[in-house]
Amino acid sequence: MLIQTTRLLPFFISHQIGPSCCRSVRQILRLSVGTPGLACRGRTSMDVEAPSSTPPQAPAEPPAELSSSTIDIQTAGDPKETPPPELLPGETVVKEGKAAILFPNANEVFYNPVQEFNRDLTCAVITEFARDLLAERGVKVVVPGEKEKVLVSLTEEDPEVDAEADLTTEKKNGDEESAVVATVGEKCELGLRVLEGLAASGLRSVRFALEVPGLLSITANDFSAKAAALIARNAQYNGVSHLLQASCKDASMLMYEKRGKKERYDVIDLDPYGSPSHFLDAAVQAVSEGGLLCITCTDMAVMAGNSGETCYSKYGSVSIKAKYCHEMALRIILHSLDQRAGVYQRYIQPLLSVSVDFYIRVFVRVFTGQATVKNSASKQALVYNCVGCGSFHLQRMGRRTINGKHMKYSAASGPPVGTECEHCGQRHQLGGPLWAEPIHDSQFVHKVLSAVAGNPSRFGTAKRIEGMLSVVTEELDDVPLYYTVDSLSSTIHCNTPPLLKFRSALLHAGHRVSISHACKNAIKTDAPSAAIWDIMRCWEKMNPVKREKLSVTSPAFKILSTEPSLEACFTAREDANPQSRKRHLTRFQENPHAFWGPKARAKAGGGISTNLQDKRKKFQNKRKITDSSPLKNFPCKRFREVGLGISTIHTHNTHTSIVLCLLQISLFLVFFVVLHLCFMFSI
Repeated sequence: MLIQTTRLLPFFISHQIGPSCCRSVRQILRLSVGTPGLACRGRTSMDVEAPSSTPPQAPAEPPAELSSSTIDIQTAGDPKETPPPELLPGETVVKEGKAAILFPNANEVFYNPVQEFNRDLTCAVITEFARDLLAERGVKVVVPGEKEKVLVSLTEEDPEVDAEADLTTEKKNGDEESAVVATVGEKCELGLRVLEGLAASGLRSVRFALEVPGLLSITANDFSAKAAALIARNAQYNGVSHLLQASCKDASMLMYEKRGKKERYDVIDLDPYGSPSHFLDAAVQAVSEGGLLCITCTDMAVMAGNSGETCYSKYGSVSIKAKYCHEMALRIILHSLDQRAGVYQRYIQPLLSVSVDFYIRVFVRVFTGQATVKNSASKQALVYNCVGCGSFHLQRMGRRTINGKHMKYSAASGPPVGTECEHCGQRHQLGGPLWAEPIHDSQFVHKVLSAVAGNPSRFGTAKRIEGMLSVVTEELDDVPLYYTVDSLSSTIHCNTPPLLKFRSALLHAGHRVSISHACKNAIKTDAPSAAIWDIMRCWEKMNPVKREKLSVTSPAFKILSTEPSLEACFTAREDANPQSRKRHLTRFQENPHAFWGPKARAKAGGGISTNLQDKRKKFQNKRKITDSSPLKNFPCKRFREVGLGISTIHTHNTHTSIVLCLLQISLFLVFFVVLHLCFMFSI
């Protein structure tokens, strides 16, 4: 009754006193609401006491006739000063980076703590992307804890040239006095519009708001109503409601609605549970000119060759089982993005593509240009992979030649291989098409690496980011795919040569060589497959195998039957040892704990999901175990049936089955002896 009387008080006063007096009364009401120490009745689980960072100021004392009727009033107030919500029953607080997320114990919303590296790397990439893009708009980006940029030189050839180039860039940026300074947690009117299409708990979007400067707005979308409600609560809990808006729509429809040039997003982040294939068409249309797409794929079984036909239906490319499957997966998703963007006269420019743990992550920019789209065919390639020795050859889908000021396009000629492998005589598998151009922008990767190395306290996984990006900068960007030393040695059944010696042999032979971030035993080189097998033949002579045990039709026998055409030198060279290894960087991190990989999918109705280990025990639901049905309807090879005269016993125990068989034989012998004695006495 008291609250209702207070709400109607301005109405009665406005009719009796007048509008001028009513305005002053409303101001008094607002002052009385903001008075600290006022108690409220009937507190719900969503209401908490607002923490105050500044000392409260003494408000003006209200008139005596209003003081008793304004004590129990509640208003929303300024959204930036909205009190954070309390924890609901069953909720916990998950802290990552600068964000603190309310997370339900029930598996209603998906969350995987292992992907902290993914979120840290995304924050670092978007920060540098915003720095470059907003510099063109006259906005200076300021990151907390960032000092002067530290140049991370991973080459010993000419570090002075790199330092001069970096200083020139810094001087140019310093000379341009920006009128606007963008900081984290504040809205920038000239900033970026960000969309997280599949936000789940909203952790990634909250971290963007708290850690990435130069943002205008962040839209955190999820099709689940419970997830969207949790996103709104997390935005309020972290005090970023002025930047982050929750949305509950289908991600594809939301992006299709924003295809207009003035409505597009500058950054679109898609991190689905599984394949992102059905979001790609909308994503390449909803991103702005020169905007950034951040795509994650976790369906590695499909992209790594276990199901080539499924990969073709999703990405338009056939995956094959090979040692380079992780890099091939990166090139498959880039091919799919470029193909779908080409439909709308757009093309992609990869900035960074990494294979991490159980997923892959690509960062690409999207541009519009009808003339450049014509180059798309020559950027794709088919791969011929030998099933015997693992040698591979690439065949471009198209050819382009420069004729003066004009570009001539024609069909490619091929194939580059015969019907059988020239080394082992086995057949070839055909995979692709896949992206055959560089998958990284070395200049951009160096910027991200320098920013992370200069501010290591910014991210919890900074050491791993620095190590991985260092390996990325050492890769040969114009050499697709790679070999692995262990697979080469396994083919000819010899000892595995040390990586340092094998890389040295390639350098002595006049070829370029590098490692790969996707595999610790990888060898990326521009050497032809014939030169690689010649080096392996020379290594086999130093570590001979028993030729008599090799089958005549085996790849090892045919490869070793040919004499090498060069004399390999395995003396270690200084440039064969990469700088990332010399500096002892965290390049290939070990698994943090057992069963740390992909987590169970969130359940729509909530409830604790079935443990993945229990699911594996059920053979991934291919053969369910229920109380009503037995495990198997037929005995296996080791499930023996042992008969004991009248009864029959089934057992897996070998010793038990032997004892029972001996017992059965002894009983049979006793029975035979007794029968024989009875026959003798009867005579």
